[in-house]
Amino acid sequence: MPGPVPTLARVFGPVAPALALGVLALALLFHQEAAAAIHIWNTSTAYGHCWLVLPLALWLLWERRGEAQAVPLAPQRVLALLVLPLAAAWLVANLLGIMEGRQLAAIGCVEVLLLCVLGWKLWWALSPAFLYLFFLVPFGAFITPHLQDFTAGFVAHGLDALQIPSRVTEYKIEIPEGEFYVAEACAGLRFLIASIAFGVLYAVTMFVSPWRRVAFIAASMVIPVIANGFRALGIVLLGHALGSAQAAETDHVLYGWIFFSIVILLLALAGMPFRQDPPAPPPPLAHAAAGVRLPALAAALSVLVLAAALPLLAPYMDSTASPMAARSVLIVPHGCVLSDEQSTGPVLTQHFRCGETVLTARLQVLPHRANPARVVDAAQVPAATLLLDADIDAGRLESPGATPRIWALRRDHQHPRASASTLFIDGQPGPGGLRDRLQLTHDLLTGGGRPAAALVVAVLAGQGDPELALKAFLGAQGDVNGRVSRLVQ
Repeated sequence: MPGPVPTLARVFGPVAPALALGVLALALLFHQEAAAAIHIWNTSTAYGHCWLVLPLALWLLWERRGEAQAVPLAPQRVLALLVLPLAAAWLVANLLGIMEGRQLAAIGCVEVLLLCVLGWKLWWALSPAFLYLFFLVPFGAFITPHLQDFTAGFVAHGLDALQIPSRVTEYKIEIPEGEFYVAEACAGLRFLIASIAFGVLYAVTMFVSPWRRVAFIAASMVIPVIANGFRALGIVLLGHALGSAQAAETDHVLYGWIFFSIVILLLALAGMPFRQDPPAPPPPLAHAAAGVRLPALAAALSVLVLAAALPLLAPYMDSTASPMAARSVLIVPHGCVLSDEQSTGPVLTQHFRCGETVLTARLQVLPHRANPARVVDAAQVPAATLLLDADIDAGRLESPGATPRIWALRRDHQHPRASASTLFIDGQPGPGGLRDRLQLTHDLLTGGGRPAAALVVAVLAGQGDPELALKAFLGAQGDVNGRVSRLVQ
């Protein structure tokens, strides 16, 4: 007669209380990270597939229940020490304002909890399911500019090869029939992230050889990027054939998903000839319940104590000093009027009207040694909330008449709105990106530097191109940096 049907309850039953306690406590400890991830899943088309990650991980557990029953439970409390570098990484990510880093550290703590409670051998037997949980983190947005660069360059080379007249300026592609823009949504990030998640699932399910798995995952990373280049080139060629860029861009996102689905199908079909059947699972072992319950609880508690150690210090890594009051650092250009001004201590909001164009400016002065994440958010969050579209594009705006000359640009292509922002660190324009956060962290830890300031200027209404309106307004400002430097002196 056949043996009993293997169930996960027989594997996890003895340590279920320890796992339940540990997962619940970690969820409460890292509730901000979880809430931020869920918000991204709901609002970003690039990460909607994350809702499927947990069900797929549970399915992978079920698929490996036979192998798991052949490995004894062996809680290992000493492995809880692996949480310490993860907690330190969480603290660094918190200082730098990198939510993805905090989320990766949180998932890492979950992995250590599973490792300590189940033991190394059982964790390894189920590692494909456990490691798949890292796809819960909406990670990878930082490569979007590189994907935009690749896509724009791919289209430019394709048009040159086909001898179609074109001019490519950064992410803007112009052909005689009209103008195209390689927006963040068209950079291929959503296709790439979903393809990698599919590639890993396919590889661990269909292959046994590590080399075949690595090769398929590598293909799932490279092929979508190249395929997205062909997709973008196809849209431009369609506009060339139809004689209208606007007609070609209609429903291009829907067509993109159809194209991506075909690419994934072809990728899966290409892997089928190399499929390997998994070996038959070994006979199950008896998992002793009485001998592992208390060690499992002790291991879970050790993980929780260490996981909470450094994050509890986070509130103390921010200045509680009162910031200085903000004063106007902008001048009213010729042809513009200052229609309103509101001051709430460290935040000054001004509204300008330049003909038919309406602009708003927001200056915020931060306390000395403020948390870097708080400083960066002072520029990024208002810049995004002033726009209307959920998917806004980021870039650079050059304003030769102003100091600083380079501003961070965010544009809403569905509405005539755009914003330019910059950070002033130690009285100078911030270098941008991660370097801003590193400089702010250095000032926080050493006590040096001066209060930081964030300035956002946005076009909220107008008839023309909002970028041109921003350039004209900022070009008339002259030495903004000098006035901010004197303000935070």
